[in-house]
Amino acid sequence: MELARELTDFLGAVEERLGSTLVDGNAGPDVKGDTLMEAARHLCLGSGGKRARPMLVRLFGGAVGVKPERLVDVAVASELIHSASLLHDDVVDAGMFRRGRPTVNARWGNIVAVMSGDLILSTGLYQLSQLDARLTRSALAIVSEMTRAAIAEVEARGDLDLPLNRLRFIAEGKTGSLFGWCGAAAATLADNPEAVERFDGFGRHLGVAFQIADDIRDILGTDVGKPRYADVHSRTPSMPILLAVAKDESLRRKLKDAWAFSTITPERTKEIGAAIEATGAVESSMARMNVEIEAALDKLGHFAKEPAGQELVGWARKLSAGIAEQVQGRAA
Repeated sequence: MELARELTDFLGAVEERLGSTLVDGNAGPDVKGDTLMEAARHLCLGSGGKRARPMLVRLFGGAVGVKPERLVDVAVASELIHSASLLHDDVVDAGMFRRGRPTVNARWGNIVAVMSGDLILSTGLYQLSQLDARLTRSALAIVSEMTRAAIAEVEARGDLDLPLNRLRFIAEGKTGSLFGWCGAAAATLADNPEAVERFDGFGRHLGVAFQIADDIRDILGTDVGKPRYADVHSRTPSMPILLAVAKDESLRRKLKDAWAFSTITPERTKEIGAAIEATGAVESSMARMNVEIEAALDKLGHFAKEPAGQELVGWARKLSAGIAEQVQGRAA
């Protein structure tokens, strides 16, 4: 109970720091407001973000005894890096809605979205440089990894022959690398090399599991604010899609034909989505997700015995249980 209260207080401090960071600082005397920061606030503040990465920073830090006040800037930086990637992703994907609200590119255009992403990314990295140069260096490496994974995802569009290890590379780069950095950064502040390695591994495996969970939710239609079968519509080869076409050659041909056209009708999308479900690919994907979760817990090692470590274990288990419940609910 005490840890839960401390976590709530910590996330409140992160929210306050985010608000004070995303202010109109350099708009100039003759400018009504800073458009880039206004766009950043639109995405980052009050938009229903889960703050998963700041929470991870706090729990990882707690597992190695770092005081919460030393972790706030790291948590803010993790959220800014993540938010910058979302701004850029929405431009690449031409996304119109995120978290139930218009995306920045839908409201202000692609130029503002890209530059706002650049601005908050540089802001987060600058704040880290004021805290510990080691964190800046490691964060820059993660941004590079996330960028390479993002372009790999773009290059994979429409590829039904994408190897599963390539799909995992994309998931680890886009999601797992930053999850891992949240742990490695906290452990770096504690000067604990063992924890750096273990937390990074935990976060990477958990991030891959999170991406598979998102893929499953897309097929089940349980991702709030996102239309069902969006991956089918956008020609994105997700885990369930790749597993499904590997099981059913006729489905592969049907999906390949559908992706050959510039647009896919809602009826066609729904038909293909239902066919993917019928192959059992959702259940197979869930099994792969659970393998990643178990690998994450194995990486955590003896740190799982710490109160904050137990919370990390519980968080991973909750992901598995939540997806299982959604799958069972569909069957019912």
